[in-house]
Amino acid sequence: MIQATSSQADILVVGTGIAGLAAALALVRQGLRVGLLGPRAPLPAPEAGSFDPRVYALSPASRDLLADLGIWDALPAERITGVRRMEILGDRPAWGDRPGRLDLSAWQAGCDYLAWIAESRELERVLRQAVQWSGIRWTTEDFVGLEAGRDGEGVTLRTSGGQALRARLAVAADGADSTLREAAGLSAQRSAYGATGVVTHLSAELPHQECACQWFTPDGILALLPMPDTQDGPQVSMVWSMPAAQAAALLALPEPDRAHALQARLAAATGGRLGALRVRGPLFGFPLVLQHCSQLAHRGVVLLGDAAHVVHPLAGQGLNLGLGDVKALAQALGGREPFRPVDDPRLLRRYQRSRAEPLLAMRAVTDGLFHLFGTQAAPVAWLRNAGLDLVDRMPLLKRMLVNGASGTGTRA
Repeated sequence: MIQATSSQADILVVGTGIAGLAAALALVRQGLRVGLLGPRAPLPAPEAGSFDPRVYALSPASRDLLADLGIWDALPAERITGVRRMEILGDRPAWGDRPGRLDLSAWQAGCDYLAWIAESRELERVLRQAVQWSGIRWTTEDFVGLEAGRDGEGVTLRTSGGQALRARLAVAADGADSTLREAAGLSAQRSAYGATGVVTHLSAELPHQECACQWFTPDGILALLPMPDTQDGPQVSMVWSMPAAQAAALLALPEPDRAHALQARLAAATGGRLGALRVRGPLFGFPLVLQHCSQLAHRGVVLLGDAAHVVHPLAGQGLNLGLGDVKALAQALGGREPFRPVDDPRLLRRYQRSRAEPLLAMRAVTDGLFHLFGTQAAPVAWLRNAGLDLVDRMPLLKRMLVNGASGTGTRA
């Protein structure tokens, strides 16, 4: 028989991915007693020339947060690539006119880099090491139930191993399908895009020159992100938001037909921007959705990361939004008056207010761009291209876009 046990903490973070680990570290630095609840899956050792297919574009604001947590310098520098420029290209019109184009560069924002490309696996590795050194108690079991106490008594979380973990506040960082969010009665509004994100790494014939490229094509939104060079030469990470039917047909192909089909599509979409592109890893696909929660706290539970919001990956801001949540929650709780407990509704309302504007803005931008560039009518395509060209000739507006893309103009 499993013997139920009990423990007490100020805050218990449910979810042991990047956002959850970062939240635990940020909160323990505020002098709070913090616990972690969730599995600790093995992480394969890094291998030269082999890279995690999941990569993130970290903004300067996210980099600064990781530096404050003592994480940034622990990441292997040889596995991180800075992004100095972004090229955004619109439709390639059938009548032979050139596609619309917008170029953004770090110097326009007065910074060295717009973003840094880092692997999910390496971020998790160094965050886990920091958690181990911090003394945070990590319960490697699954969350299975929530019991809300009376006012001032906090919450009790039941685990798959029979434990009862008590805390004043529980943080839901357990992903888009958060079980803690559901248990707390916090609803999420979700809509499917009817698209699939196809990801892999590619070998490039030409150097990427620390430039991220994005194409809005009839086959969806294609992004190529600079990665560290390998023995085979330059490397980029691909994220292609394809219509679900096209992605399913591609992923259903046997190897090497799948790689050949993708390489042909890449050649047509990129116009040889990086020369010949060759698939160097397996292809993965994940459905794309828009999801948000109008309420971020209830019954002693507060949401952050994907448990609170999911946006289209075309802007590469999903993890940056989650790390912005981490910083805002740590500030709200760390700056509380001495007489307020961490689950005081006023504190949680401060957190929600601080996140309302950046979350709404990013949701509007990514959703709006997806629908705008998903329309293939010729007049709309012409307007899109004209709009990109117009913005490219307006230095002040470009600077505003660069600040937004790099996170230097937002409160993350």
